[in-house]
Amino acid sequence: MQTIEFNLEWKLKLQNRFINYVKIYSTSDPESESTPSTPQQWDIAKYIFEELQSLGLENVELDENGYIYAYIPSNIENDDEPVVGFIAHYDTSPDFNGEGVKPQIWDDYDGGDLLLNKETGFTLSSSKFESLKQYVGKTLITTDGTTLLGADDKAGVAEIVTAAEYLLAHPEIKHGRIAIGFTPDEEIGRGAHKFDVKKFGAEWAYTMDGSEAGELEYENFNAAGAVVKIHGLSVHPGYAFGKMVNASLLAAEFIQMFPANETPSTTKGFEGFYHLTDLKSDVSEAKIQYIIRDHDEEKFEARKNLMTEKVAEFNAKYGEGTAEIEIKEQYRNMKQQFEGKMHIIDIAAQAMKDANVEPKIKAIRGGTDGAQLSYMGLPCPNIFAGGMNFHGPYEYVALETMEKAVKVIVNIAKAVKKTN
Repeated sequence: MQTIEFNLEWKLKLQNRFINYVKIYSTSDPESESTPSTPQQWDIAKYIFEELQSLGLENVELDENGYIYAYIPSNIENDDEPVVGFIAHYDTSPDFNGEGVKPQIWDDYDGGDLLLNKETGFTLSSSKFESLKQYVGKTLITTDGTTLLGADDKAGVAEIVTAAEYLLAHPEIKHGRIAIGFTPDEEIGRGAHKFDVKKFGAEWAYTMDGSEAGELEYENFNAAGAVVKIHGLSVHPGYAFGKMVNASLLAAEFIQMFPANETPSTTKGFEGFYHLTDLKSDVSEAKIQYIIRDHDEEKFEARKNLMTEKVAEFNAKYGEGTAEIEIKEQYRNMKQQFEGKMHIIDIAAQAMKDANVEPKIKAIRGGTDGAQLSYMGLPCPNIFAGGMNFHGPYEYVALETMEKAVKVIVNIAKAVKKTN
C-alpha cells in the first residue's frame, strides 16, 4: 500500500480551497421551482467548473441545470477496472443565513470555549458541544456566529477536488477512470432529480457528505415534505364576533395535534419524526411546512397518512376547505439497493483503515443525493466529510478530518475494485 504524503503544501491547498468555497453565497430555496433553485448557486457552480478545467480534468461540463461533471482519466494500461465516482453538493441549507460567511481559523485548538464574535459574545461552547473535545490540538474552521459555515457540503466538494488534483499530480498512483459530480439543491431534497446517471458513467459512487471521521452510511431515512395551508377569515377586530376565523390560532392548534415526543430533538437512532421547519401566518392565511422522516417503510407510510388524517379531522371540526395538505416524496432508504453489492461498502471501509481511520458504519439521520441516486441505478453510500453542527452558526470542521477524507478518496481510487 503506497503511503499518501500529504504535506503542508497540500494541507494549505485543501484549507484555502474550502475557505474560498464557503465565502461564496449558495443557499438553496424550497419555494423555488427552478434548477438551481437560486441564482446565487450559479456563482459557485461556475467557480468550481472553471477550477476543474484549470486543474486539467477531462470532459468538464456545467449543464443547464447547474450539475457539474468531470473525469480523472485512467492511468492503467489495458484498464478493465470499473469506473467509480465521487459526488458532493455545493448548495447550503436555507435553515440559517448563508450569506456573507466569514470563516475563522483556530490553530492548535486547546479544548476550551471559542468566542466567535466579540461584538455579540457569541461562543462555541465545549461544554455544550462535547464533540469539540476530540479536536484538541487540531485546526478548526468555524463561523463568526452570524452565519452557517457551509461545511455541509463544501467540505465534501473541497475534498473531492483536492483528491483529484493530488491524483493528477502523482501519476505513480495507479487508478482507473474516476467520475466526479457536483449538484445543486441537495439541501431541499432535489439534488439528484436532474443528475444524469448515464452520462456520469460510474458503476457506483460515494457521496462525501457525512460528518465525523469514519462515518460510512448506506441506510438513511425515507423522506417526504408536507405543506399545510389553513384558510381563515379576516374581519375588523371591533366587529369580529362570530365572524373572524384567525388562521394563526388555528395553525397553533394544528401543530399541537402531533406527538411532542416525535420531533428531531426527542428522537435518535432509527426513530422517525415530524419536523416543523417553517410557519408563516396572519389572520387570513397560515402556511405550515413539515419534513417527515422514518427509516422503516411501513412507519413512514403511517406518518404520511397521519398528516392527511389530521387535516381531515381539522376540516371536520372547522368546515371543509379550512385546511389543505400537499405531501411530496423526497427520497427513500437506500439500504435495499446494496443487497449483493456489499463490496462497495467493504472497499470504502478498507480505504479508511488504510488512512488510519476506524470505519463507523451507521444509518444516516438524514439523507444525501446518494439515497436518490441509488434508486436511479447508481449505488451510492455516504462517507464522512468532517463538518459538525450543520445548518447553523455553531457549525465547524477540523482541517485534519478533511485531510483524512482526501486520503480515503485517493485510497478508494487506487483500490483494486474489479469483482468477479
